[in-house]
This record gives sequence, structure tokens and C-alpha cells, in this order.
Amino acid sequence: MASLQTFLAALLIVAVAFDPRSVNAKFSKSMSFYWGANNSAILGEGDDLQLVLNRKSGSGVKSKRAFLFGSFQVLLKLVPGNSAGTVTTYYVSSSGDTHDEIDFEFLGNTSGQPYTIHTNIYTQGNGTREQQFRPWFDPTADFHNYTIHWNPTEVVWYIDNVPIRVFRNYNKEGIAYPDKQGMRAYSSLWNADNWATQGGRVKIDWTAAPFIARYRNFRARACKWNGPVSINQCASNTRANWWTSPAYSKLSSAQLGKMKWVSDNYMIYNYCTDTKRFNGQVPPECFKAQF
Repeated sequence: MASLQTFLAALLIVAVAFDPRSVNAKFSKSMSFYWGANNSAILGEGDDLQLVLNRKSGSGVKSKRAFLFGSFQVLLKLVPGNSAGTVTTYYVSSSGDTHDEIDFEFLGNTSGQPYTIHTNIYTQGNGTREQQFRPWFDPTADFHNYTIHWNPTEVVWYIDNVPIRVFRNYNKEGIAYPDKQGMRAYSSLWNADNWATQGGRVKIDWTAAPFIARYRNFRARACKWNGPVSINQCASNTRANWWTSPAYSKLSSAQLGKMKWVSDNYMIYNYCTDTKRFNGQVPPECFKAQF
């Protein structure tokens, strides 16, 4: 009976943490503009964010606090139509040359062509760990839930509760992992037509401007960063630190099946298979289990 209760409790934790309906924070309370404030707006009751890109400027927001471990969710509808050359982002990052960072970037394309979902993770300033995917849905037609889940064991990227990628902690084997720097959450919309679409061959069509990305209900269910003391506090296995629960130490068999489905059908680039880029010496984590 005790094991059944534990199992049911774990299911409840997962449901609460990743249920899109639970994403209910307000941008007006959680985030502020750091770029292009005159170009964009927080709308309604502070729940909706509109980022705009035009010839004058793009725009971006960041969370007012930094965090170490937790779940970072947002509902996002990407720029519709001809979005070539534009990049919409949602990520968490520390600062400085040796920063840590966990990325969702959405590379625009010409009308009728799919977006590229670009993911990456930086540790100690090194970010050569890209994986890219095509969406299995139209990300401009409706809002979708994009979640970065980060704990002492692993980082997982989710789209609508479907895990698309995992990066596990192999710090003890000399592979850097982001577990000692507080990170803020960021979102931005900007001009990247020198590289974003077909390597920069397709430029922004400014006659289609302004380009608008719409966000709803950012939520950080995470440990507040209060300096180095948080390194141990946020990683401790306590009831308050729900992200350290065994339920989050690895993906379930059902989640692994979903991730394999995405990898088999929608992954278009994996740095671990790009031997030419690394002169035959791919990074060491590529030989480790990532689930």
C-alpha cells in the first residue's frame, strides 16, 4: 500500500508540474523589459506578453529573479506567415563569460515552411551542444507549452508535456553541468537574418513587419537564487524542493517512448553525430546515456 501511495503521489507531482493549465503567473509581476520596451507590451491583466520586431528594434524580457533548479513554463504562439530571418527565444541563463544557459530558440522560415526548434545548453561558457527539431504541429496557429525542467540530475526540454531532449548530470565524470550558477528566464524576438534561415541565405522581408510573438502565463516553479548558499539549499532532497523527487531523476518508460518518437521523426540535427564538426572527437557526454 505504501508503494502504491508513493507512486500515486509521484503521478500527482508530475501532473501539477507539467499541466499546461497550471501555468498561471503574470508577466507584470515576474518579468521586466531589458530591451525594446517601447516596441512591445504586457497586455490585459499582466498575463499576456507581446514581443515585436520591426526595422527599428526587436524586444526582450527577463525575470526579475534568478533561480537554481525548477520548472520554467510558458505558453507561446510564434510569428505567423513569412518569419524568415527572425528568431524567437525562450531560455534561462546566468551572466558572464563562463555563463550557463538552457535554450529554446525558434528559427523562422518562409511562408509554408516549418520552423526550426533549436535547443542548446551552455556550461561554463561552452555551448556547442545543439539539437534541432521540426515541430509536429503549427506553432503559429495556437499557444503551446514550452517547459525547461532543470534539477541536480538532468535538464529536460518539453513541448506540451512531450520530452524532446535530455542532458544528464555527469559532473563526477568531468563533464560540466549547470548546477552552481543562478539563472534568469529570458524571452526575445530579434533580427538574425545573417544566420537563422538557410544559413542566412533568406533575409527578412520587412514588408511583412511588424513581426509579433505572443506569450501567455510565464511560470517559474523554482528555487530562488540567493547567492552561493543556494547551491546546497536548492539541491537538497527536501519536501519543499519538489524537483529533487525521485519522480524527476529520470524519464518514465512512457516518456522515453515519446522522446524516441520525436527523435526518430522530427530531429534534424544532433551535435553528437556531427563528427566532421569535431574532427572525429565528439564531446564525451555523447557516449553517455541521456534519459
